Amino acid sequence: MAVDELLDEHEQGERVRQWIRENALGVVGGIAVALVLVYGWGRWQDHLQGKRIETGAAYATFNERVAAGELEEARALAGSAGLEEGVYASLVPLDLAAAQVGAGDTEAAIATLSDAREADPALGPVIARRLAVLLVDAGRTDEALAALGDARDAGSLEIRGDAERAAGRLEQAREAYTAALAALDEAAPQRGLLQIKLIDAGGTPAGDDGEQAR
Repeated sequence: MAVDELLDEHEQGERVRQWIRENALGVVGGIAVALVLVYGWGRWQDHLQGKRIETGAAYATFNERVAAGELEEARALAGSAGLEEGVYASLVPLDLAAAQVGAGDTEAAIATLSDAREADPALGPVIARRLAVLLVDAGRTDEALAALGDARDAGSLEIRGDAERAAGRLEQAREAYTAALAALDEAAPQRGLLQIKLIDAGGTPAGDDGEQAR
């Protein structure tokens, strides 16, 4: 090997050693910080997993209370076990309201669903539809329409038609039922019932030629 090459290698080695001497503290500190962050992240994930397990167990106990008809106990448990956050903020009122309806206390079910303000985006429309159905059955049709808001899915439109029909507004009922039919797949099993509702409201389901209902 040539002398020049040996000198170059020696010079490069000296530069590496010099860099290490100057930056050793920073490198070690960076590694230490990284290790702390990794450890802390792991501990935080363990904490979250523990909370998920704990909350899931509380929800199971809540459902046991509901199934046993212990509705006040179930409500108290939901309030003390962190079941008023996240997806449970929607599941709990849905379960509780269903049990209240089963027990014949429709007004309590309406109150339960009306108070479900922090609904999960995926379940919020379900709560609105169930609340609207109960309000229609209770004769509170304007409140039912308000609960549905501007929803244009087939289920909401059908309930809107039911509310308008119950209020004696047949033209609006026909419009809602027709829109609900248009939003449904041709093979949807609920089309038959919707067509009956439309006919009962004085409308005519669209024929094979695509003519819109009147």
